[in-house]
Amino acid sequence: MNPVALESAVSALGLGSREHVSLVGGGGKTTLWHEIGNGLGGPVIMTTTTKMGTDQHRGIPVLIAPDDTQVCEAFVSTERVIVWRDADGTKALGVTPERADTLFGLAMNMATEADGARRHPFKAPANFEPVVPSSTTVMVSVIGADALGRVIADRCHRPLRVAALAECDPYERLTPRHAAAVLLHERGALKEKPAGARFAVAITKVGPDNWDYSTELVEEIGLLSPTTRVAVFADRFV
Repeated sequence: MNPVALESAVSALGLGSREHVSLVGGGGKTTLWHEIGNGLGGPVIMTTTTKMGTDQHRGIPVLIAPDDTQVCEAFVSTERVIVWRDADGTKALGVTPERADTLFGLAMNMATEADGARRHPFKAPANFEPVVPSSTTVMVSVIGADALGRVIADRCHRPLRVAALAECDPYERLTPRHAAAVLLHERGALKEKPAGARFAVAITKVGPDNWDYSTELVEEIGLLSPTTRVAVFADRFV
């Protein structure tokens, strides 16, 4: 198992020439969102169906509530745009899943951050999460390796839900087996996956301190779901 470089995110996740990638889960989604958006062939629309910081654009042109014509006009001068529904101070509001579906029709590729984890490296979704557009072709569930081996209640968003799906106590440590159970559960990381979408797992923030745990998680996922693609990324993710 070798953590890949950020610029290899598209190949590591097996992405093709026309994709709508929706990111769910925790640990490093925004960084991965940028790497996927930058790696996909243009024109590319990047958006969210939840909320994100207005400082997360990293120099990519931002359109606020544009109509279809404005989006197409923007592609005359750039291959990548970020689309938000609104922006107020430090917070940007995402588009509806229906609008995301329409936007995908205006671009070659699209990357959508479709979940929030309040900066926790792992989570299980609430009843209203995630918000995944139906046009999604690949849903990627993200887990930060720094959650592995740590107490669930300390490191996970919605720890009671994580523990329930893993069939353990929230004050136990998150083992690779626990994590795999949540990642592959229909009420866990697979929740709201569109019927026609592929599913992949991205393990981010892998380093010397969690290498063994990450290797074991890859093995556990392989045993439970051999067809699930797993991509492992080094600890430059924050």
